[in-house]
Amino acid sequence: MSILRIAVKELIGMFIDDGALALFSLLLVLAVGLAVETALIGPAAGAVLLMVGCLVILAESVMRAARRKFRR
Repeated sequence: MSILRIAVKELIGMFIDDGALALFSLLLVLAVGLAVETALIGPAAGAVLLMVGCLVILAESVMRAARRKFRR
């Protein structure tokens, strides 16, 4: 049972640990959604922008976590 508890704790930690990742992802989705709804960009461009934006946000988050780990 303790293995299940550890697994659940790690799973929850993945989503709660990095608040900046969640915040930037929500802001990206909001900005792209508004741009598509107001016809500033097309849906295909919005999809590409979401994909590239999410990859950039994820890479930044991983680099920040790596810097924290190596400083210790």
